[in-house]
Amino acid sequence: MTLDDYILAHIDPEPEYLHRLWRATNLHLNYPRMASGHLQGRLLKMLVHMARPQRVLEIGTFTGYSTLCMASALPDGAELHTIEINDEQEDFTRPWLEGSPWAKKIYFHIGDALDLLPTLGTFDFVFIDADKRHYTDYYNAVMPIVHPGAFILADNTLWDGHVVDTDAVHQTAGKDAQTQGIKAFNDLVAADSRVERVILPLRDGLTIIRKL
Repeated sequence: MTLDDYILAHIDPEPEYLHRLWRATNLHLNYPRMASGHLQGRLLKMLVHMARPQRVLEIGTFTGYSTLCMASALPDGAELHTIEINDEQEDFTRPWLEGSPWAKKIYFHIGDALDLLPTLGTFDFVFIDADKRHYTDYYNAVMPIVHPGAFILADNTLWDGHVVDTDAVHQTAGKDAQTQGIKAFNDLVAADSRVERVILPLRDGLTIIRKL
């Protein structure tokens, strides 16, 4: 048994609906690793339970695995808005969201988050997991629409260790652009006096930010 197997065996089990979504993601889509998965999904649910938000924003839906994990922790009357820029993803994702037990809490938007955010109101919990090249743009767009005390989570902030890779210039241009985007985001957050922050070395890095 690996350490990962041990961890998964000692946390809450993956709900059957989410397990089916995870299998479908791996069977039918490229880059299934982009989905949050069992461990991170349970953490997202726990954090939403702890924060008790009324309005949740997710930037980057993909298959909706993280969406459903967070929505499952929301009380009646709360809502989650999730934004996916890739319209080709909608045919796969929308049925999973609308067929879930938490469908009434979820509002699924297709489009560019930077265009949509000014139309969606304010939030008290945000999960950013989209184009790494634009993380600083998302952060700057989100800060004015979150309340003091709100939480902002950002995924992939260790980026497979490339944030400390001194050979970044030898990577492909696309990979390097994403690495530089993550590094710029991490530097921006670290220097921002409006927030407190911590990076968890979970999977590919998860930064938890609280607006003061």
